[in-house]
Parts: sequence; C-alpha cells; structure tokens
Amino acid sequence: MHDHTGWQKWSASGFVPVFFVAVFLSATLIGVSSNAFTAEKDQHVVIISIDGLAAYLLDDPKAPIHTIRQLAREGAFVKSGLKVSNPSVTWPNHTSLVTGVHPEKHGVLANGVLVRGAEGVPVIIDSHKDQRDLVRVPTLCDIAHAAGLKTGEVNWPCTRGSKSFDDSFPDVPDAVKHSTPRFREELISAGILKDDTDKTFKSDSIVGRDATWTAAACYLIRQRMPNLLLLHLLNVDATHHSRGAQSQEGYTANAYADACVAQVLRALDDAGVREKTTIFIVADHGFTRTTKAIRPNVLLREAGLLSLGPKPRIVDARVNVVPEGGIGLVYCNHRGDVDADRKRVQAMFQELEGVAGILTPDQFAEHGMPHPREYAQSPDLILVAKDGYGVSGSAEGETFVTSQEAGRISLGSHGFLATYPRMNALCVLSGRGIRRGAIVPTAENISIAPTAAKLLGLENYQADGKPLNTLLEEAR
Repeated sequence: MHDHTGWQKWSASGFVPVFFVAVFLSATLIGVSSNAFTAEKDQHVVIISIDGLAAYLLDDPKAPIHTIRQLAREGAFVKSGLKVSNPSVTWPNHTSLVTGVHPEKHGVLANGVLVRGAEGVPVIIDSHKDQRDLVRVPTLCDIAHAAGLKTGEVNWPCTRGSKSFDDSFPDVPDAVKHSTPRFREELISAGILKDDTDKTFKSDSIVGRDATWTAAACYLIRQRMPNLLLLHLLNVDATHHSRGAQSQEGYTANAYADACVAQVLRALDDAGVREKTTIFIVADHGFTRTTKAIRPNVLLREAGLLSLGPKPRIVDARVNVVPEGGIGLVYCNHRGDVDADRKRVQAMFQELEGVAGILTPDQFAEHGMPHPREYAQSPDLILVAKDGYGVSGSAEGETFVTSQEAGRISLGSHGFLATYPRMNALCVLSGRGIRRGAIVPTAENISIAPTAAKLLGLENYQADGKPLNTLLEEAR
C-alpha cells in the first residue's frame, strides 16, 4: 500500500497529482539544477530491454542466449528474475524500469493513454501520445539529462516529445517522424534508415526493425557515447506471441536478440568505453501459453451493456472491457451509475470458466495500480484470467469461452498478474561497478532505475525501488 496523502487532489479536468505537477515541472520543464546530483560524466550505463524475454529462459538449455549468459557469468543476475509491474505489459513496465515506481504513481496502464470519452462511449487506447501525456513522474532520463549527462534512447516506450534526450528514436506508431531531427538525418546518411518516412520503416519485418534499432544504438555508441543509453528490442515478444515461448521459433528469436546484444558489446569495444560501461539486460515481462480465450464483451453485449456497429466494432458501451493479455480492464461508462454497474458486472463474471478472480478498486493498491477515484485512466474492475486463458476484446460470437483462434488472441500471452512467476522478467548486470558472481534470488523491476542512478552518480535519486546494492562493488 502507498500513502498518497498530501500529493493528490481533484481538478476540473480530472484527477491531477500535486506530486506530479510540482516535481515533473521542476524536473523537466524548468530544469533540475545540475547541483542537485553529482553525476559521473565519464561513466556510462546501457539498458537493453529484450521485450518478452522471460526469466526462466536464462536456465533453459535450449535457449541459445550465449552472450547474455556470458555477461551473467562475468557479472551478476537475479536468479528468479524481476517481479514486474501490473499490468504486465510493455509500456507500463518500461516506465517502471526508468522511474523506479509502479503504475499507481507513474500512471502508465497500457500501451498508450486509456481514453474515457463521453457518456456511453467505450474506452479505447491511444498510442499517439507524448511522454507528458503518459508519465506522471520524472524518469531517470529526465534527472540524468538535467544533471548534465548525455542521454539517448532507441525504441523506448513513453519517450515521444521528451526534451530529456540528446538523441531519440521513440517507440510510437510514427517513430521516424518523432525522432530527433539530427539523429534521423544521420541514420539516413549512414544507411541505417532508408528514408525519413514511417511508411518505409513500417514496411520492414519486426526482425528488420530490431536490426535497425540495434544499428542505431551502435551508431550512437561509436559516434557520441551517451552516459545513459536505452535500447528496446521487439522480435522476441512478437515471436512469443505468435508461436509461444520455448517453441522452435521462440528459441530462434532468443538467438537473434542475443546476437543484437553482441553487436552492442562490439560497439562499446570499438568506442573504447567498455571498461567504463555498465550493461543491464532486462525485459518487461515474461510469457505463458494461452490456448483458450474468454470474451467478457460477448456477455456484456448479450446483457445489453454494449452494442456493435457494422464493422463490427463496439460503438457504444455502458460497460466495456479493454484486454491486456491475462487481465481485462473493466470500464463503467455511465459515471453516475458506476457502483450499480460494477456490482452487476461482478455478478455476471463471478465463477465462470477461465476467471481466476475480479479485483475491485480497494484491492488495486496492493497490486500497484491507481484507484479510479484518483486517476481517470484506471478501470472500475479488473477481470483476472486463469492460466491458459487470455482475455479477448472481441464482442462477437455466442460463447464466453472459446479457442485462442476464435477469440483472436495470441498463442503466447503476458499481462497476467505480476505474482504469477512466469511473468518474471530476465535481469543480468555486467561491467563497471558490478560484483562478479553476485546473485540475488529475486528483485522488483522498480529497482533498476535507482541502481542505474547510483552507478551514474545520481545519489539523490528518489524512487520506491531500492538499488540492488548486493550486486554492486563495494566502491559503489
């Protein structure tokens, strides 16, 4: 549980946390004084997130991740992996990794902004948003940049429009358009990008985009090594979704990600900064197989609580469910009747096949989620699926439970509650400041930002997570 007393209040446009307004404005818009931190300007941290690389793959002999295992042998790792944030999906957890707080505070609950429309309008996810629209607290990158450190990011979520990066190639639908102009032009000149259009970039395969993102990160390292560099790779996640983790295709994707890591290490060697660099290999979540789907929106349609248009898609909804893999975010869209609608929906979904439970707002805080009374994007209920069942957003069909194919969900899924061990994310630390052979049994992903901050000399960095001191050399 977190005590929010004294840092939140209501505003005319919805809930606005005073903590966010005061700290974020001072940290990123007005600028944090460089005297606030003693930054290590000749030291470097590279955080590589391999989306969907589950912790259990480190011990899987079939997973060909030899470079990552070598880094673990030369450095340290978290044995059972990082316990992730809820929801265990990409943008919320990448934000937890670089803020050191859970979504309850940083506010990212999906891969975009959850938009509550007018009365009876279904909630949707809008991914075309800037950092300031998504993240309610300063990030490690904001603090590092304000302290005079050089920063860069390649395909990191929730960074669009940030002024805290010297070079940025953000994870948004229109990534090329929103990249730092200098960086974009250099990548084109170097042949890493074919042109300056998102249409061309999106026409490439996900493997090709991982190659581009890796090459972009290596370019930055060789040309002007940042003190803090973030790199996010996506092919493992895409393959685990379509084929399942620990499939032949999944192992191939693991091997390719490992090869991308090796390229980054070679770039560090070429730039002559390997000895001054700490490397974090992390992930945002794990994976499990979902061979069945539950379709809560079908039951809501049958109860007259939502209706479909001709496409078909949900066009109006008193209640609708936004799927996030292993959970469904339930939104009651008639704000004057929320309590009654919430009780009605609870009764509808209780004890159905595939349903592990229904979380009510008074339970959200224990799972690191904000209360809907305090944050407009927060759901009114959370539907939790059982292992093997994924939540479908489809309102078509006649049955609540169906096959993975009929429910149009992925064979491999995440989004399950963070207490489920298969959601744990890999975590390996190596290089400068890391104790060789150090192991901790478990850790939370909110420990990554404060650990990186400590290695960069940002000693006053404030977060709920604590540095992984047992993995650091005593000198740190």
